Amino acid sequence: MLVMPAIDVRGGKVVRLKQGRLQDETVYGTDPVEAARRWESQGAARLHVVDLDAAIAGARQLDVLAAVIEAVDVPVEVGGGLRALEDARRYLEQGADRVIFGTAAVASPEVVQAAVEQWPEAVAVALDAKDGRVAVAGWQEVTRLAATELGARVKDWGVRRLQYTDVARDGGLTGPNLPATERLARHTGLRITAGGGVSTLEDLRALRGLEEAGVDEVIVGRALYEGRFTLAEAVEAAR
Repeated sequence: MLVMPAIDVRGGKVVRLKQGRLQDETVYGTDPVEAARRWESQGAARLHVVDLDAAIAGARQLDVLAAVIEAVDVPVEVGGGLRALEDARRYLEQGADRVIFGTAAVASPEVVQAAVEQWPEAVAVALDAKDGRVAVAGWQEVTRLAATELGARVKDWGVRRLQYTDVARDGGLTGPNLPATERLARHTGLRITAGGGVSTLEDLRALRGLEEAGVDEVIVGRALYEGRFTLAEAVEAAR
């Protein structure tokens, strides 16, 4: 199972939010490029980069994300506020290995469908959920749509990977939602990237146990930034 350090960027800084709340922001650095290079030097095989400004307010940090992609040799995936096909094209042309659509899967499904047709291996859908319901607009709105229902829907579009985050656990260091993650994997049959709540190496070992169900990647944020374990230890635990 692949461990991806998260680099969430807001106002040009590396931050983590708790459950997507702006008032619960912790700043971990002022240079996303430095963070990317640090994680690469410590053994990251892929980086997960999110433009929080774009996700929450629609204000893109294109130059910042482009600099992160350019600064490292490992694959970089980009998410946060992707609403149009041109958003995906721009990041892919800048060198991103994967683009992640979230709200667009609910609000503009035709955009995601068109992206999958053009770049089938480079498109993923972020399924962020609270109490099993899909959250959109930077997690500020919770829809009535069940995560499993949206997962099945995007599978029909040709999407091959889902990124599942339990919003209530994200940034809280309370452990990932294993039952919901496994349920989504088995319901859709898609590859799953797990995120939200990883706090200990045991959490990673538990997620590794879901690999046969399709969970083959995990995003880790706050636990790494706060030194609860090293990236090398995380990689070993997930191997």
